[in-house]
Formats: sequence, structure tokens, C-alpha cells
Amino acid sequence: MKNSDSGLSEKDLLQMYEKMILIRYFEDKVYELFANRQIPGTTHLCQGQEAVSVGVMKSLGKDDVITCTYRGHGHCLAKGVEPKKIMAEIMGKSTGCCGGKGGSMHIADYEKGALGSFGIVGAGIPIAAGAGLASWYTGSKKVSVSFFGDGAANIGAFHEGINFASIMKLPTIFVCENNLYGEYTHISKTTGVKDIASRASSYGIPGVIVDGNDVLKVYSAAKSAVDNARKGNGPTLLECKTYRQKGHSRTDPGKYRPDPEVESWMKRDPLLLFGNYLKASKILTNEMEQHVKADQQRIVEEAYQFALNSPYPDPKEITTHVYD
Repeated sequence: MKNSDSGLSEKDLLQMYEKMILIRYFEDKVYELFANRQIPGTTHLCQGQEAVSVGVMKSLGKDDVITCTYRGHGHCLAKGVEPKKIMAEIMGKSTGCCGGKGGSMHIADYEKGALGSFGIVGAGIPIAAGAGLASWYTGSKKVSVSFFGDGAANIGAFHEGINFASIMKLPTIFVCENNLYGEYTHISKTTGVKDIASRASSYGIPGVIVDGNDVLKVYSAAKSAVDNARKGNGPTLLECKTYRQKGHSRTDPGKYRPDPEVESWMKRDPLLLFGNYLKASKILTNEMEQHVKADQQRIVEEAYQFALNSPYPDPKEITTHVYD
């Protein structure tokens, strides 16, 4: 049965909800593990931004590719990378998707179309444009998507990547997850325009603003952009207005944010919004919801146990895959 609002089946909608729950529980577990000193390095979590990754990914095919930021666990989970492989990578284990050498900020799985999460702000933007160029050159019709934050919209790679994609009419979607803060600084202090999407006019491409906490609105906007790209009409800049519920990194308590602002956004938690929608549409019952949460919690715990019991990389492999 199709849902009249979205065109998606009830099964599709439930799978999207499951994925959002998985991402939330996964990030909560990482939050806990870092506090217990079981994760080396640092972590940047995406609680509150699940609707963006899940909504966009639902519009893509399995052969389409993505790049994302160091806040990329959720994007890779939404793209289909195994939770066990991501958790093992975050914990620095050899069974991780990058052999335990990348850690939290460098998740990649080419088989799933996850070209990489990048520690350098905005680094994935020109790489996604390059993937779009490869698709254009080979005529494969594959779409590439770059996820980045509002802070990345002020660096050179943003302008160069989008300008090149525009000129070449590449099948690349640029998704700005505007969570209002570039690390600890409010966007009003760093950016001279109200909407990042307004910059699209500089490159002659569509600029679309969407409620980034509403997964169905994100899906609808992303699908239109993806369909347009596949037809050869070039890129779209999609700005998703959202909010991270935690600080910039695990060590940041986020005290610079006004309490009323945080409280207001917490009331618009994307899981709460979508769960209520599914219940109002008679697609999700309270009992089903409890089963979904229990199942996703089990998946996360299994991922943790897998990572915990996996070995660290052999020190002899330290130069493997390193270019001279």
C-alpha cells in the first residue's frame, strides 16, 4: 500500500523509521563508549540530524555514491554500511571498514557507495563532484551526493566544487546540513546570508530549502534533485535546516547554546516527529514501536560486542595502503 503523502509504501516508511532509530541508538552507544575510554581519538555525533541522512539516502539507488563529514556515522549507516564494521572502525579494530586505521572521522565502504567521511571541513565536496564527473564521462547515470555542514559553505572547496559541477552539469547533489553552528560559533556570526541555498543562484543551479527534521520533506526534495540530475540537468544545492542535539564533539557540553533554543529544537526531534506521523497514519502502533526499538538496540549491542572482541591491527601493517 502506498502512502498518499509521500508515494512510499508502508514498508518503506517503517524501514526509514528503523534506520533513524538505529542511527540514534548507535550514536548514543558511541557517546557512552567514548566516556568509558573505549574509543581512541574523538567523535562527532549526529543525534538530531537523522532525518537528513535517511531522507536523502532513500532517494538514492544502491550504485549511487556519497561523501560526508567527520560527523558521518549516520550517513554511512543510512547508506547500508554494516554497523559492526563501523563500530569496529571507530574502536580502532582490524575488522573495521578501513581496517581500524581511519577511526570515527574516516568511515568508508566503496561496495556500499560510501566514498568516505572526511576530517577536513568541506573536503568531500570536490570529491563528490569528481564522482559526478566520472558518472558523466562514462554515461553511467550514477548520482553522487556530498553532505557537509553550514561552516563548509564558507570555504573555497564549496564554491569550486559547486561551480565546476554547474558548468559541467554533473549529476551531483550538494546537501548542506545547516545545524546553526560551525563548531561553537552561531552561523549569524560567520555567514552573511540567511540561507545557504540562496548561494545556488551564483552558479545557476536550483537552491532548495527544506525542514531537515522532517524525513519525508527531505526525501521529497532529495528525490526531485536526484531525478533532475539523472536526466542530465545538473546539480542542486539542498539546504536542510536541522539541529545537533549534542555538542560539536563528545568533549563539548554545548553550553554556548541558549536553553530556550535547545528546548525548542528538542521538541522537534526528528524521531518524535516521524514516529507521531506514522502513528497518526495508522502505520505504527505502540507495540510495533517497542519491537523496532528493541531490534535496533540489539543490532547496536551486537556491533559493540563484535568490535570489542575483534583484534587491533597488526603494527606491521602501519604502512599498508600508504602511498610513497
